[in-house]
Amino acid sequence: MTNQLDKKSQAWSALFSEPMSELVKRYTASVFFDKRLWQADITGSLAHAEMLAAQGIIGAQDLADIERGMATIWQDIESGAFEWKLDLEDVHLNIEARLTQLVGDAGKRLHTGRSRNDQVATDVRLWLRGETDLIIALLADLQKALIAVAEKNVEVILPGFTHLQVAQPVSFAHHLLAYVEMFARDAERFTDARRRINRLPLGSAALAGTTYPLDRERVARTLGMVDEQGQPQVSQNSLDGVSDRDFAIEFSAAASLCMVHISRLSEELILWMSQNFGFVKIADRFTTGSSIMPQKKNPDVPELARGKTGRVVGHLMGLITLMKGQPLAYNKDNQEDKEPLFDTVDTLKDTLRIFSEMVGGQLNPTTGQKEGGITVNAQAMEDAAKKGYATATDLADYLVKKGLPFRDAHEVVAHAVKAAVTHGCDLSELPLTVLQGFNPSIEKDVYECLSLRGSLNARNTLGGTAPAQVRAQIARHRVRLG
Repeated sequence: MTNQLDKKSQAWSALFSEPMSELVKRYTASVFFDKRLWQADITGSLAHAEMLAAQGIIGAQDLADIERGMATIWQDIESGAFEWKLDLEDVHLNIEARLTQLVGDAGKRLHTGRSRNDQVATDVRLWLRGETDLIIALLADLQKALIAVAEKNVEVILPGFTHLQVAQPVSFAHHLLAYVEMFARDAERFTDARRRINRLPLGSAALAGTTYPLDRERVARTLGMVDEQGQPQVSQNSLDGVSDRDFAIEFSAAASLCMVHISRLSEELILWMSQNFGFVKIADRFTTGSSIMPQKKNPDVPELARGKTGRVVGHLMGLITLMKGQPLAYNKDNQEDKEPLFDTVDTLKDTLRIFSEMVGGQLNPTTGQKEGGITVNAQAMEDAAKKGYATATDLADYLVKKGLPFRDAHEVVAHAVKAAVTHGCDLSELPLTVLQGFNPSIEKDVYECLSLRGSLNARNTLGGTAPAQVRAQIARHRVRLG
């Protein structure tokens, strides 16, 4: 059977007096990166065809032929037997050409009432919706991995830092749960963005709508483009429907912020793994060695994730810049939205997967237990917390409770710290008589508040680092994540 698209090379070439140059053909073609949209393209086309038949625009036999041809194409692409052709520019024309080869005129009727402009906008939304769902699930996995480590380390004391200086003691679990909060917000952002991704532009046609009596809401229902109440979500302006890429930018913004959170965690892991800290170890499979220094174990995974964050943020900037000067409606510029979006999705998914395993370990199929992951050096953490007078604020709070104004208490404690520095000891190691020399209201019970454990337990307010509060937060997160 003759394929008219193959015969003319391009679907639009009848108007032109000379063929496209090979250089331009390669420059403008997108098939070798947008072919990943094939499932979305077939799914959207089948929903469109079903609606055309329901509206009496094509016949029942045409619909049956289209469905049969698409089933063959789906199978061929999955098996690797499908031949992608540069001459056919993109995923849409490649599939349409093959469909026409298989089923003849029915394949040519499929494009009734639509354009590649609304078709590609629909395909990208369908594809991105599925990827967003997967990313939300991967974020849940990473949160669970962090919670599992936190649950084992509620009582482990870590020096909390501000300005990378020892500030106050915190529970290591409390520190990890800060990242759980970040990733929970990321999941909320993706969930919210999904609502705007999940809107149907198909039926906008090239830019002005179509003269055919389409039932766009039917297509939206078929494709699951509905809100929480099951109401179809359809773009309300055909110009905006074909040219809007806000959804891709919004997704990329959420992905960029998520990668920033990954990068912050990476930075801490890199510091904690260094010999100068020695707080944690990660499994060897996430590190590499040196080509010249045999003693080295390099934290390549966190370092690379930190680097890939710049890549994802760069894609966001690229997409924003892509759209900033475009007049309505569709422009060829929009072909450049896919590669940065695809790479953002791939980078984020891979990063979330590897961090879940690096933090939480890998399931041993024989024992059913998680192995590897983060190994905590609790003693190194506690020793480090003792080096920076981390309970100085506790002494100030103690004096405030004795009736001293906080600013005066702050000054008293500064003198006490200076004395401890002079004596080369911790505040908790200063004799009571020395402490009373700074303020006579200080009594023997001061040593409880000056201990790391006492400082930790004292912060027993909502959101605080006291173990009781940390355990309550772990329980809350476990209920939230299911």
